[in-house]
Amino acid sequence: MSSYYTEKLSAERLKLCYDLAPPAVQRYLAAEIEYVRRRIGAGSRVLELGCGYGRALRELAPCGGFFVGIDTSPDSLRMAKSYLAGAANVELAATDAVRLALPRESFDLVFCIQNGVSAFHVDPRALFESAVGVTRRGGKVLFSSYAAEFWGDRLSWFRIQAAHGLVGELDERATRNGVIVCRDGFTATTVSPAELRALARGLGSDVAVETVGGSSVFCEITV
Repeated sequence: MSSYYTEKLSAERLKLCYDLAPPAVQRYLAAEIEYVRRRIGAGSRVLELGCGYGRALRELAPCGGFFVGIDTSPDSLRMAKSYLAGAANVELAATDAVRLALPRESFDLVFCIQNGVSAFHVDPRALFESAVGVTRRGGKVLFSSYAAEFWGDRLSWFRIQAAHGLVGELDERATRNGVIVCRDGFTATTVSPAELRALARGLGSDVAVETVGGSSVFCEITV
């Protein structure tokens, strides 16, 4: 399923998903970026897992510091290079988030937002371990998923995407309880606060899980 974001939902098509987002979803997306922004210190080295076409990095690059965005989609990375033109403090790399071709303990902050822990369709514990492995002692790792109370807005957003042919038609019978199911085989789950805590267990000196803006649940690991 990770190939879905490489073969079907990448670059311009991925950007259109965000351009079509209704106001409640736009607020959710902005709240996620603001949550990350508040954790970027002066001179920080920051890594985004699953940067897509550079949506979040363009918002965050003015904070200063140095940013690396990784993705597995060549088309999205090509678009990100253009989308981030002028951001001299951003580098892009084609690499797998579970098998990061990056030096260990080299980042102050690693983040993966917009439910990447589900969307990547990889072993989530391995994903968490990989992120922690490239984070310096005292640094932070952030993963987010959707808050349960955001289900209605999330479902509406996916229906819009399906109506524009960006994802498959929703299987309305199977889509429920935080799980989106499309008839083309695409699925998107939700990772609960308890599941995030379990995934992060033993990986840092401290783990905090909180709901942000009534739309996201963030897991913050202090390494």
